[in-house]
Amino acid sequence: MAGQMAGQPIFILREGSQRTRGREAQSNNIMAAKAVAEAVRTTLGPKGMDKMLVDSLGDVVITNDGATILKEMDIEHPAAKMIVEVAKTQDNEVGDGTTTAAVIAGELLKKAEELIDQDIHPTIIASGYRLASEKAAEIIKTLAKSVTKNDRSVLLNIAGTAMTGKGAEANKDILSEIAVSAMISIVDEDNKVDMDNIKVEKKVGARIEESKLIEGMIIDKERVHTNMPKKVADAKIALINTAIELKDTEVDAEISITSPEQLQSFLDQEEKMIKDIVEKVVKSGATVAFCQKGIDDMAQHYLAKAGIFAVRRVKKSDMEKLSKATGGKLVTNLDEITQADLGYAALVEEKKIGGDEMTFVTGCKNPKAVSILLRGGTEHVIDNIERALHDALRVVGVVIEDEQLVAGGGSPEVEVSLRLQEYASTLSGREQLAVKAFADALEIIPRTLAENAGLDPIDMLMELRSHHEKGQKTAGLNVYEGKVIDMWEAGVVEPLRVKTQAINAAAESAVMILRIDDIIASRQGPGGPSGADMVPNMPPGGMPGMEDM
Repeated sequence: MAGQMAGQPIFILREGSQRTRGREAQSNNIMAAKAVAEAVRTTLGPKGMDKMLVDSLGDVVITNDGATILKEMDIEHPAAKMIVEVAKTQDNEVGDGTTTAAVIAGELLKKAEELIDQDIHPTIIASGYRLASEKAAEIIKTLAKSVTKNDRSVLLNIAGTAMTGKGAEANKDILSEIAVSAMISIVDEDNKVDMDNIKVEKKVGARIEESKLIEGMIIDKERVHTNMPKKVADAKIALINTAIELKDTEVDAEISITSPEQLQSFLDQEEKMIKDIVEKVVKSGATVAFCQKGIDDMAQHYLAKAGIFAVRRVKKSDMEKLSKATGGKLVTNLDEITQADLGYAALVEEKKIGGDEMTFVTGCKNPKAVSILLRGGTEHVIDNIERALHDALRVVGVVIEDEQLVAGGGSPEVEVSLRLQEYASTLSGREQLAVKAFADALEIIPRTLAENAGLDPIDMLMELRSHHEKGQKTAGLNVYEGKVIDMWEAGVVEPLRVKTQAINAAAESAVMILRIDDIIASRQGPGGPSGADMVPNMPPGGMPGMEDM
């Protein structure tokens, strides 16, 4: 990048910087974004395939989840990273539909490229896409049906749809039951859901069917002393977040002991103090104690003598979940512990699972925090199942919060595409072409569903369109039989937010990439790229007007 001044070239960009502009920059960006969308496209739908990702350390991840794939892929190109962002946002907002969002974004750019080739300015395409995305959101809302958290069968269908194609089909029913029951337990009064209140413990060994929901907590710790009871029924639970041991003196005190009797009395006194501390726990009526910090050896002995089941060094997050599950209060000062602070569980017991001792706190009265114990043959199987379950939990949570559903199986996309075509014809000007392109782009979803199932995408699309033109708004693709059926009746349903968020995020990122016509990449020095490298001898504060480059 050089200007000419009195015959002397002036270099603004540092040597080795690269600059791509205009049409070349656009096609570069679009190509990169399309490549990312292509990478996840084959995973879409119930018949989608999985990807195996191996990182630099040789760790293997096998997954079907768009967000996971894009997160694990080592992506360099800046425009490609934007498509990864789309999937990440989708994952954070809704937890499912990540592949859909990335694929739509890629297709929007592909269609835009065709328009740019016809000499339509990217700004016009961008404004057409914005109009289309607003209209699409309105159209989808008209397709939504409402649902409440009491419609258990509908919630099970949503969980099932989210898990389909994620390697969990064979155990879909069990996992859907677990996801729905867990979510219903932790919903608060105003229908809000906090995923942190569900703890998932994975243990290798046993079959996936043996996974279960614990109406309470699983703590990955054992009791501190073997003389303590292994099982405590009707447990009164003390949650202590201070150490059960003697505190060191604050001042640098020196104790001089001159005779053995003095030493003995000193030790006796220490013992008595610890006994008093334990006595306070016993007096409160607690039969189980979970301690966030340490428990002194002597204290362990006295707690065991009193028949109290104690666990030490429990994580802070687990302590908070225990408090929500059992209804107990976290006690900081043992002098003030009373019966009112104790939580309740029908049973606290230590069990050996997959070679490790774990503490199960079960049968809580109205737990606002629950645990899920996942089992599976190998690490990879469990990790895959956990990702599927996570998506199911998230979508059930989203539906409980929004109470709005749409049919799945590509039906909303076909419907929105048709309505957008109609809307396009009411527009004048070149935006009309962009809206039409947007409508075409949405058909990539049913087309991909068909392709991944080995069906003829053109035949399937034609059939879908004809059903929708006859007013069958919930007609979607049954990929198992290669037929168009009513998705609503088949129980293939998704949260409304999955669709609105996917289309919105895809449109926004496509518009952002389209508006770029100049890529300036500074050379990577030993310390990495920095803004000040771009101009020789430039003060670190930069140069006026540099921001607008």
